[in-house]
Amino acid sequence: MSGLKIGVIGVGHLGRFHTQNYAKISSADLTGVYDVDQERSKQVAEEYGTKSYSDMQQLLQDIDAVSLVVPTSLHFETAKTILENGIHCLIEKPITSTIEEADALIELARKNNLIIQIGHIERFNPAILALRDIKLNPLFVESHRLASFDPRGTDVAVVLDLMIHDIDIILNLVNSKVKTIDASGVSVLTREVDIANARIQFENGAVANVTASRISQKKMRKMRLFQQDTYIGIDFLEKISEIYRLVNAEATDNAIFGIPIDIGDPEKKKKIIYQKPNVEEVNALKEELISFIDCVQNSRQPIVSGEDGREALRVAIEITNLIEKQLQTYGI
Repeated sequence: MSGLKIGVIGVGHLGRFHTQNYAKISSADLTGVYDVDQERSKQVAEEYGTKSYSDMQQLLQDIDAVSLVVPTSLHFETAKTILENGIHCLIEKPITSTIEEADALIELARKNNLIIQIGHIERFNPAILALRDIKLNPLFVESHRLASFDPRGTDVAVVLDLMIHDIDIILNLVNSKVKTIDASGVSVLTREVDIANARIQFENGAVANVTASRISQKKMRKMRLFQQDTYIGIDFLEKISEIYRLVNAEATDNAIFGIPIDIGDPEKKKKIIYQKPNVEEVNALKEELISFIDCVQNSRQPIVSGEDGREALRVAIEITNLIEKQLQTYGI
């Protein structure tokens, strides 16, 4: 099978990485790149042996699929043009700025039989992939995503910049409708909210406590899952997953170690076992792009669909609105 003719629109910091990885993927024919900054476009194109286009419309005429890596405020209009030209599109998160825009893109893609994949890259993190064979049914989730200040991404609140990664993961793991949300946050270095916390309760009774900050001295991207007889720790930054499970004392699970535990019933002896799933060395962005190409070539449903991106955006917007209302109430 020949490589999929693919391009990249927007070759700033992240778009350059998209270009770099497409150049290494055998199933991709990196046709060209486009950026309003033509000097940047030429530089990246030369670096990875492809063509720099001075006209986005011309690039769209020469490709079958594209990565859209531009500021969030430009997602809707640019993606609309891409889809109207019959091109499959991977849109970096968040899908758009508003739910109405997301709905319009999803409908346009459906009407034209095109694929939209949303760039929630943590779905491809090795620490998450290592849990594919584990039955996950979390009843309580706690996540912390902390980052040092970086001017990139500050055009939106930290909820849409960072927290939305964890929102998407949690919505996928819990797999239940959101019932209620409580949230708080504050602006510190920018005009947008820079640190936020949300408590999300689901219809199945599960609860998620989610924190995101872009003013931390120390980076952290961790999530903890609690379910019946099991605790799972996920470190997205270190790409490590750990599992602690309560099992019968005589169980012969493939565990690194087991600790006997007294649960007050002498007839039901238990032990806590520790397991560390094998985490393969995986380039998450490359895996994401390979998956996108496979979906286009084989008409598969994306792992992170437009609908997934829309739902993560909906929850993120609700959290942001709750925080802004709170700040207005207290005159902050």
